[in-house]
Amino acid sequence: MTAVTTARPAIRVADLVAAELIKIRSLPATWIALAVAVVANATLGFIAATDVIRLAGDDGPTSIAEIGTVMLAPVYAYLAIPVFAAGSEYRGGQLRLSLAAVPGRGRFLAAKLLATLAASLVAAVLVVLPNLVLRGALGDLGRHLVVYLLLALIGYGLAFAVRTVVTPIAVLCTFPILISTTLGGLWPEAVRLLPHETALSLLDMPADPATALSPVAGLLVLAAWATGSVTIAWILVTRRDV
Repeated sequence: MTAVTTARPAIRVADLVAAELIKIRSLPATWIALAVAVVANATLGFIAATDVIRLAGDDGPTSIAEIGTVMLAPVYAYLAIPVFAAGSEYRGGQLRLSLAAVPGRGRFLAAKLLATLAASLVAAVLVVLPNLVLRGALGDLGRHLVVYLLLALIGYGLAFAVRTVVTPIAVLCTFPILISTTLGGLWPEAVRLLPHETALSLLDMPADPATALSPVAGLLVLAAWATGSVTIAWILVTRRDV
C-alpha cells in the first residue's frame, strides 16, 4: 500500500500581510491615535488658516503656521500606530504565536513591515489632509507623507528593539521637548541630525536656523534613521527573540 501525502499549500505573503493588517485594525490604540492625530492636525490647520491665535516670538506675535515644532506635533500621536503594531507582539507571548504560525522569521517580518507601512500610509493621509486643505497647502502633501512614514519606521523599529510600546513614544517625544531645546544652543551640529530636526528641515520649517539642513539633506538623514531602526529591529528579532 502506498501512503498518500498531501502537501500543505504555501502561505502567501499577501495572506500574511492581510493577517497583520487585521491585527493592527483590532488594536484600540490604532483608532485612538488616529482620532487624536486627525483632530489635532485639523485644529492646527484651522488656527493657522484663520490666524486667530498667534504665539509670542522674538520678532513679535508669530502665526503657528510658521512654527514647525507646533505644526509637526500631531505626528507624535500618530506614531502610536506603528509603535503598537510592533510593540504589541510582546504582550502575552503574541510574538511566539506569530512566529509559530509563520514559516520563517524573515517572512513574518516582511509581512509585518508591509502591513505597518500600508496602515501608516493610510493613517498619514487621513491625518495630514485636513490640515493642508484648510491651509491651502496641498502641494506639500508629498513631503508630509514622507516625513510621517519615515518617522513611523523609526518608531516601528524602536518598538521591536526595546520590546515595549511606552519607551519608543517617550523617546521620540523627548527629542524635541528636552534634548533639542537643551542642546540646540550648545551643540547644534549634533541636534540638526536628530529625527525631529531632520523632519522639520525636510518640511522646510526648521525650529532654528542653527539646526537647519536643506530639505534634501533632511530627507537623507531621516531616511538613514528609518533604515537603521528597521535593520536593527530585523536583526534582533531574527537572532534574539524566541
